[in-house]
Amino acid sequence: MVANKEMCNMAKRIILVTNIFFQYFVLTITFCTHIQPSVENGLTTNYSHRFLASIPKNVPAQTTVLDLSYNSISEIWISDFRSLSKMQTLNLSHNLIRELDFNIFQCNETLEHLDLSHNHLQTASCHPITSLKHLDLSYNNFSDIPLCSEFGTMLNLKYLGLSVKKIQKSNFRFLAHLQLNTLVLDLEGLSEYGSGILVFNTKNLHIIMPSNSDFHVLSDLEINATESLDLSNIHEKHIIDLCTFLPNGNKNASLLNLTLHNIQCDWKGLMYILQTVWESTIEHLVISNGGQMDVPETFKFNHTDTSLRSLTIKQTTFTTIYSEPTPMYRLFANMNITALTISDAGLIYMLCPSQYSHFKYLDFSNNSLTDALFESCNNLTLLQSLILQRNKFKNLMGVSLMTSPMKALKYLDMSKNLLQYKDNRNKCHWGENLLKLNLSSNMLSESVFRCLPLNIQILDLHSNNILTIPKDIMELRALEEINLASNKLADLPGCLQFRSLRLLNIEMNSLTSPSSEFYHSCQSLKELKAGHNPFKCSCEIRQFINLQRKGLLKLVDWPGSYLCWYPEVLRGIRLEDFHVSDIICNTTQLITVIVIVVVAAVALVFFLCFYFHIPWYLKMIWQWTQVKRRNWKSHPEDHLNTLQFHAFVSYSEHDSEWVKNVLIPNLEKEDGSIRICQHERNFVAGKSIVENIIDCIEKSYKSIFVLSPNFVQSEWCHYELYFAHHQLFSEDGYGLILILLELIPTYVIPARYHKLKALMAKRTYLEWPKDKSKQGLFWANLRAAIQIKLPKNEEIN
Repeated sequence: MVANKEMCNMAKRIILVTNIFFQYFVLTITFCTHIQPSVENGLTTNYSHRFLASIPKNVPAQTTVLDLSYNSISEIWISDFRSLSKMQTLNLSHNLIRELDFNIFQCNETLEHLDLSHNHLQTASCHPITSLKHLDLSYNNFSDIPLCSEFGTMLNLKYLGLSVKKIQKSNFRFLAHLQLNTLVLDLEGLSEYGSGILVFNTKNLHIIMPSNSDFHVLSDLEINATESLDLSNIHEKHIIDLCTFLPNGNKNASLLNLTLHNIQCDWKGLMYILQTVWESTIEHLVISNGGQMDVPETFKFNHTDTSLRSLTIKQTTFTTIYSEPTPMYRLFANMNITALTISDAGLIYMLCPSQYSHFKYLDFSNNSLTDALFESCNNLTLLQSLILQRNKFKNLMGVSLMTSPMKALKYLDMSKNLLQYKDNRNKCHWGENLLKLNLSSNMLSESVFRCLPLNIQILDLHSNNILTIPKDIMELRALEEINLASNKLADLPGCLQFRSLRLLNIEMNSLTSPSSEFYHSCQSLKELKAGHNPFKCSCEIRQFINLQRKGLLKLVDWPGSYLCWYPEVLRGIRLEDFHVSDIICNTTQLITVIVIVVVAAVALVFFLCFYFHIPWYLKMIWQWTQVKRRNWKSHPEDHLNTLQFHAFVSYSEHDSEWVKNVLIPNLEKEDGSIRICQHERNFVAGKSIVENIIDCIEKSYKSIFVLSPNFVQSEWCHYELYFAHHQLFSEDGYGLILILLELIPTYVIPARYHKLKALMAKRTYLEWPKDKSKQGLFWANLRAAIQIKLPKNEEIN
């Protein structure tokens, strides 16, 4: 189990090589094992409460603090800690270790804190660890003192805890050279005691007294350098020894602090201790866990001058069921000391001192005191701190009146009571120098802001029923810190009434987003604790987030405690990760962008309309629909689409000679088998040109267009082509016949005649041949295209 120095040197060299690689793979290795440690900053490794039977093999090499407490480890070996060359603190308390060889830690040269308390240790080797500052071996099963003379060389040791069952006079001689700050001696299981002078050179001495009260350890105790003595498990016989020990000025000249834990005595024994301490050089006395004591009707106590400055009695219940409690209250109230603490004692009342008191600090927490405490009490003028938490106070007005005569009072703790304030008619009267006030965990509403000390600097109102902060309250000019956590506030309050506010705690409320007043009035605020609120992630929250991003305000617990709650789709997202466009949140910018987009869209539409002559087409459609509507109303029978002509001819006036002398004579024969509609002879007088065009096109089987450069320059020809094409699509037929009289260059056709370009590109047209030999075929094809049997009409225009 013990390794030599060569093994240690080899181990150190291996560690230097593997450390770098181990840092990268330690997490992977950890997850692959059954027990997974929690590593903080890569230095502290916690394996406590893991039901471990042995030291884990995967402890990170960089560990400086290793916690293995509260497990079932029974054995430890040098190999368990060989790789932990940087370990400074090792906690092995509350395990099942039986043997300890200090050679195990010879490779841990930086080890300073070693806790092996609450194990089953029976033996320990004599190999000192010179680097140790804290060594705790208390609450074990050692028969003799587990250390030998070699441990006198551990000059760095400041804390030492020992557990022993046998004491001889020479057992502690090796401690004479150590400059200890704290020595803990567990003598509870002491079974053998060789009486003699016990000399300890330590500032703080804690002794767990032996269960066998026949061992008079205190009688042999000599503590010339000890300032604080802590005694636990005090029996009645120990009280006699203690009261004999304390007045001996030669043995305890430097003793100033005395603490007594788990004291078993009655009221008489307590008075014996108090009177002895009162007359000794002790300055601070603490008595805790004294059980229940029945206070008698009468008793004696000499309030002479004393060195005692503070008295603390806690977890010791005083019962006065069969006696008058006034003498007990008078005993404590008239003590001319500066600090008095009586907590968890069942007190229901406390008298006002009968004369001007020296009290500067009073703590009556965890009792049953009511609003009757210190009524009209004018003798606490030196009191600076008053702790009354966990009592049964109900009236905040009464509390303020209680403190009014306390001119020196600076701190008042009224937390965890039943306080309310409903009387808005009368003003509260607080001590004029009250700077710090704790009213947390009461039943206060927003009316509490009308009953606060004007000079208050630190105010705690967390865990109440505050819904809002009224705007008509008196300004608290000196207030620097206010705690409003765990209330019902729905808005982040402004600071108009708190001009000097530096720290605001409003976590765990119903805050969704800060008010605009907050940004304008809280310029002096330095820290804000607003986590764990149901934030609404919208445009309003962006300014709040920017406070942290720009360093204008420190948000405590940012960003982990600041999460989106509304809307539901964003619930759980951290405010730090919430982003929204500036344009969406800026109304002016948004309207400007919309206007620009609309104007650009309108301009684009107008441009496209004029570029493609859409107004012209709309005008034509309007005229066509108007004609159709009038025709429908005046002559419904015209909608039978009875044809009167084989073809309607559209042409330019410049081409009229060819149409009249060539086209029409070759199509119309004397037998009248083909009838041609020509505007000069078939337009009806009195009708508009548009009406005549539409009427002629509808009465004709086909529409013939004589195309030439002159045609594309004629506005009316374009009208006729448009209406004819529209009629074509309305009848689902091919009623257009194009005759190319002369070649038309593409560039000659105006841009608005895109319909003509499309027709010429997609439809077959007849080209007028200059060669007479080819004209016969031309006429034949044209007649075939328009040849149809028309119904007979009595009158043809």
